[in-house]
Amino acid sequence: MNKNRKALSILMRTRMRPPSPSSSTSRINHMQFPPLDGVSSSSSQDASASFHTDFERVRESMHSAISMNKTEILDAALDDFSEGYFGLPNEDRRMLLLTLAREYDLNRIQVRELMKQYLGLELPSGDKAVENAHEEEGSFSAFYRIERNLRHSLKPMYEVLFERLNTHPGGLRFLSIMRADILSFLAEENIPSLRALDSYLKEKLITWLSPANLQLHHITWDDSASLLEKIVAYEAVHPISNLLDLKRRLGVGRRCFGYLHPAIPGEPLIFIEVALMKTVAQTIQEVLWDDPPTPESEATCALFYSISSTQPGLSGINLGKFLIKRVIDVVRRDMPGISTFATLSPLPGYMQWLLSKLASVERSGSTFSENLLKPEEESALLEAAEEFATGKNGTEVIRNLLSSTSYEWTKSEKLSLVLKTPLMRLCARYLLQEKKRGKALDSVGNFHLQNGAMIGRINWMADRSEKGLRQSAGLMVNYIYKVDHIEENAQSYFSKGEIQASDEVRAYLEPQEDIQEEMKD
Repeated sequence: MNKNRKALSILMRTRMRPPSPSSSTSRINHMQFPPLDGVSSSSSQDASASFHTDFERVRESMHSAISMNKTEILDAALDDFSEGYFGLPNEDRRMLLLTLAREYDLNRIQVRELMKQYLGLELPSGDKAVENAHEEEGSFSAFYRIERNLRHSLKPMYEVLFERLNTHPGGLRFLSIMRADILSFLAEENIPSLRALDSYLKEKLITWLSPANLQLHHITWDDSASLLEKIVAYEAVHPISNLLDLKRRLGVGRRCFGYLHPAIPGEPLIFIEVALMKTVAQTIQEVLWDDPPTPESEATCALFYSISSTQPGLSGINLGKFLIKRVIDVVRRDMPGISTFATLSPLPGYMQWLLSKLASVERSGSTFSENLLKPEEESALLEAAEEFATGKNGTEVIRNLLSSTSYEWTKSEKLSLVLKTPLMRLCARYLLQEKKRGKALDSVGNFHLQNGAMIGRINWMADRSEKGLRQSAGLMVNYIYKVDHIEENAQSYFSKGEIQASDEVRAYLEPQEDIQEEMKD
């Protein structure tokens, strides 16, 4: 253990930094570049030929992995394919995935023929079916046969590759990396065949990564250095700044849980950090720098303050939902004194939405523009902001203040106090009323609401970091998981888009709602 800690300490000194978006796919993204200028043309041609040869070799091994059946040959083909894939440059990986999506898709000619046969069958009459049950079974035999053949023909050939990789050592991790590549290519260009490939692989991963196949692991300081290194590298919400910070997050009054899969040992697919506190925290500062921490015997609240996924290829697969519920069950079992389960969550899209709204108001002119600021808020803002920002009206002033990267407004107590009222009110609107396809516009809000949480409180100056000020003007949200209402809230949100919120949060919008009701009358 001392050796592990020493190794980790060295690692932290040399590698402690915010995680890179591509860290999980560093090997697969290690490009093989052609020679630099000045290298002879014959060398360039040799390199090009080598790339072409490598691509064809990997393509052949992929075909073998799909078509072969002998175990010994199949294992070798899967090894050749996965190893060869890692060695391909980015454009060749793209070409290979397009080949897989297009040439190993389902046989639509066969599907159409089976559909014609199926539509040509005549259903037996009801009277005949009642008269003789045995004849009824016989009359349906053609339906059963074609339905079975249809089910088989509707499976693309690349399903074979996915299934075989899933049972091959290291295959599940490879599939996750492959899907990360697919998503990367789709972000550049929406190709229907590649989109279909992604959709099919995602469905398979959802099945293989069901909660029954995952192991909940309590991560502690005594875990291996390699596992703790991954916690540092993948922490996406509040970067771990140093060894002491990591030790604090795994120490007294704190918990860290992760989901592990037997096929990817020693690496959590997703992990959550929990603070045990007396009350629901209002700022991230009191969570990260709570020293000394609340004695665990006095804690009544389990606060989820960070949840991070380690696999970009698992995007869109909601492992967090199951992780939160499992952690709630474990904490309730082990610590009966904990009665409140809440989050302290960021608002990653709030400032982007607000600045866009403010810019839209300015473009539309005064006649048709929406009044985002109340008259009294605008007057107070113009008075308090004289020495910090200029503008012909309150909308322009607040936009200039919030878009400035120096965040001068945070250094003035008076200006900060004036901004608090409109920013809190507009944040409540953003959380409760701004939606996309019937669901909350805010990505973090949507995640917790679909998991069955309610919006409990909006917190002012809760995250004073540069990231916090840039994303949300320092605001954070407490989502509350009321154990007896989790399933009910989740169902209401899923079916109707209803957002549960406390009276405190709804109070920010009540005057506006009253005005709207009066206008209807």
